[in-house]
Amino acid sequence: MLPSLVGLDPDEICTLLDLQPRFRGLQLFQWVAKGISSFDEMTNISRGDRDAFARKARLYSSSVTETQQDPDGTVKLQITLADDASVETVLLTDREGRKTACVSCQAGCGMACAFCQTGRLGLQRNLSAGEIVEEFLYLEKAAGKLDNIVFMGMGEPLQNLDAIFKAVSVLTNKKGRALSSRRITLSTCGLIRGIYELADREAATGIGIRLAVSLTTADEGLRKSLMPVAQANPLPELKQAIAYYIGKTGKRVTLEAALLAGVNTGRESAESLIQFVSGLDAYINLIPWNPVPGLDFKTPSTSECSHFLKMLDDAGLNVSLRTRRGTSIAGACGQLGKITRTGTEGRHRSILEGVTH
Repeated sequence: MLPSLVGLDPDEICTLLDLQPRFRGLQLFQWVAKGISSFDEMTNISRGDRDAFARKARLYSSSVTETQQDPDGTVKLQITLADDASVETVLLTDREGRKTACVSCQAGCGMACAFCQTGRLGLQRNLSAGEIVEEFLYLEKAAGKLDNIVFMGMGEPLQNLDAIFKAVSVLTNKKGRALSSRRITLSTCGLIRGIYELADREAATGIGIRLAVSLTTADEGLRKSLMPVAQANPLPELKQAIAYYIGKTGKRVTLEAALLAGVNTGRESAESLIQFVSGLDAYINLIPWNPVPGLDFKTPSTSECSHFLKMLDDAGLNVSLRTRRGTSIAGACGQLGKITRTGTEGRHRSILEGVTH
């Protein structure tokens, strides 16, 4: 199978295709960043050279196999990878018309959160940097230039930092797509070691990814029952890691809480969250749980959400309630994930649906 060019920088393209002069690598890199579909679209390169490149490499390693659109404008793509694994990526549009790519970094997820069905599937594999960049380019083909990218799709980003930093370096390259790193957010379920590594990498590279932490609750016992990751990543140490990130990068952190009716929306949950946030430069994003078939949790009512938000607001916290989008296509927060596998006998396909963010 031919190697793909998406996800490579100009020097890597030169090396792969043995290009002379070296500026040819930059030419190809810039064409790829524009989201072209074939070498034939490289109009400033001769036909002979384009044909030669096509014999040595391909542009994309994956393909879009399904597209769905919600009436609210949300678009969800199912992307089939070269090994027949499958991920989903989502285009979100806010009320001001700003467009955000919500991309996946893993096929499957190994975090096993109780309210997250993809965690039940286990981790199939990490995505490569090229596969991550392909998600973004596919969404731009579907919707035009995007304003932001969030690593909040399938998988735990801090388990795949090498690929994420490589993808970000390609997307932010000023000679290519030139996306601002300030418009990139990574969401983790709370891997302490990964938060320290992210802070140190940002300081060393100057790449300014923003951090969001899926806290869900600051009640230690409840969090352990909902999120197995909490067993090895206790709240006091998680808070220290978040404080380290804030101090190292100088950036505010977003703390996300998936609101589960009657579970983490009472006064005790509010008070524990208020105590956890004390001393942190943090913004609270409340996310009403979106229904997932097979899970017994319930979405809190509007009044339940508003009451919880008011308790946090009255305590002086910076807090907001996320608008639900993409629910009709299972593209909302907490609903992503089709995993497709090919069996050893023939082309048997089993599709399991779930969520990770």
